[in-house]
Formats: sequence, structure tokens, C-alpha cells
Amino acid sequence: MASLQPITTEIDAETMAMVERVASRRGMTGPEFAAEAIRRAAETDDDFDAFIQAGIDSLDRGEGIPHEEVMAELDAMIAAYRAQCG
Repeated sequence: MASLQPITTEIDAETMAMVERVASRRGMTGPEFAAEAIRRAAETDDDFDAFIQAGIDSLDRGEGIPHEEVMAELDAMIAAYRAQCG
């Protein structure tokens, strides 16, 4: 098991009351809930950063589609839709 590290921060009373309510409904303490919430937020941001980096890496390998090509395809789709609508 990873060693636990303390963290201290200030939150307003309304947020603290919400944390305590949610933690109580989940059968956990406020600090346990806060630790879980911080971990989920960090994992989400970390996953997003990895997603962005995968896109950057793909572009670096030349796997992107040029802007002009994308715009031409969109323009054709818009024209076809407008023709269909009359």
C-alpha cells in the first residue's frame, strides 16, 4: 500500500457541509471522501492530459488531416444538406 500523505486546505462552510453530507451517505468520513474526490479529479485530469498527448504524438508522426481538407469536406456536407433542404 502506498504511504499516505497529509494535505491541508481551506474550504467554505457550505462546501464542508456538503462534503460531510455526501460522505455520511456513503458511510465514510469527510477526509476519506475528500481523498477519494481528489484522486478521481487527479485521475480525470491525468487521463485527459494523456489523451491530448496522444493526439500531439499522432500529429508529430504526420497522421493528421490538413485543415484545408477538413474544411473542404465540411463545406461539401453543408452544401449537400442545404440542397436537401431546398
